Amino acid sequence: MTGRTPDRPTVTAPDRDNGPVTGFPLLLDVAGRRVVVVGGGPVAARRARSLLAAGATVVVVAPDVGPELDGLDVAIERRPFAPADLDAAWLAVACTDRSDVNTAVGVAAEERHIFCVRADLAAAGTARVPAVTRREGVTVAVSGGDDPRRAALLRDAIAAALDAGDLPARRHRRVPVASVTPAAPGGRVVLVGGGPGDPDLITVRGRRLVADADVVVVDRLAPRALLADLSEDVEIVDCGKSPHRHNLTQAQINEVLVDRARRGKLVVRLKGGDPFVFGRGGEEWLACVAAGVPVEVVPGLSSALAGPALAGIPVTHRKVAADFTVVSGHLDPGRPPESGVDWPGLATHAGTLVILMAMDRLRLITDDLVRHGRPADTPAAVVHRATLPEQRVVRASLATLADEVERAGIGAPAVVVVGDVVAVLDPS
Repeated sequence: MTGRTPDRPTVTAPDRDNGPVTGFPLLLDVAGRRVVVVGGGPVAARRARSLLAAGATVVVVAPDVGPELDGLDVAIERRPFAPADLDAAWLAVACTDRSDVNTAVGVAAEERHIFCVRADLAAAGTARVPAVTRREGVTVAVSGGDDPRRAALLRDAIAAALDAGDLPARRHRRVPVASVTPAAPGGRVVLVGGGPGDPDLITVRGRRLVADADVVVVDRLAPRALLADLSEDVEIVDCGKSPHRHNLTQAQINEVLVDRARRGKLVVRLKGGDPFVFGRGGEEWLACVAAGVPVEVVPGLSSALAGPALAGIPVTHRKVAADFTVVSGHLDPGRPPESGVDWPGLATHAGTLVILMAMDRLRLITDDLVRHGRPADTPAAVVHRATLPEQRVVRASLATLADEVERAGIGAPAVVVVGDVVAVLDPS
């Protein structure tokens, strides 16, 4: 390209009164290619870092080079720019604080049919540097019509939407169905805690993984509203566990997780609350490890914390309760402590007691706590379907809680809270 004379008219800066130039968007592969950055200040350093990250061979030309360029893997020519610096270059970037020098770079680039980015006046260049965000193989480049602030604001909004899973950025994997052990490349299982029910309360990472999943294995109490936004080619496996009904046994769930991951798929196990709080997530983790399937966990907000909070009940409060205990109520309180929950010990403990999965045995549990020493007038509450529109809260004394719940006609799912904290924030 050295010394070529242009066979087309020189391109001049567009008339800004007619609006910004409308260019042809593309991504440049600069890996291993010479790119010349003219200028030695902070802007030149930023451009050089971005070019190095893209694999370019960067040459910096400037009489004075600032400390921002120290340590960068670039060739530095400490002298004024000369048109021959662009010989054999693929791209020129003019970053000086002198308009005449930047113009000279643009002219030299035009003579060699090289695109030029001007940091001082974008419209005077033949290329633009957009505002860029990257997420797991997705690159979004935004031009704001030569308004960098506008471009950055749009870029940040898109990045936030990608992080939240609000945009359809799922990678479409093409994996043969017949792929079997060992696990096909890319196959993995993620145990995602969906939170207490409201889809807005899932973590940002959890929502993004659901949006990116090839397979979603979902529980009854998971935030199922998220499934409505998934593509039709996403496989949804409904576990649907309830106290007296199981769509799939735990062993069958484990088999599904392993089987789909071995086909090279991203499998999201979407659970209510947190996977490791009475969610049998540990069993699923072990099943994946035993099968050689990569597995990770994304924690979720447990209903043990969210339920009381949404009812205005702090599980701890200064001078009232310094600790709290979370237990499962699905075991018969009549069992000896070594085979279940130590109800006698919990009855005499001063801290807050939070009980999950207790509605079928609520009367047995409250009677047992009173019988073992918990005062009958201890404040207690049941929070039904916390975080959802149908949320209801029943407050009563420990001795009368089961009667009040029965009178209100509410059942599972619900969280039971026992302790003086129940009355701390209650205006009544």
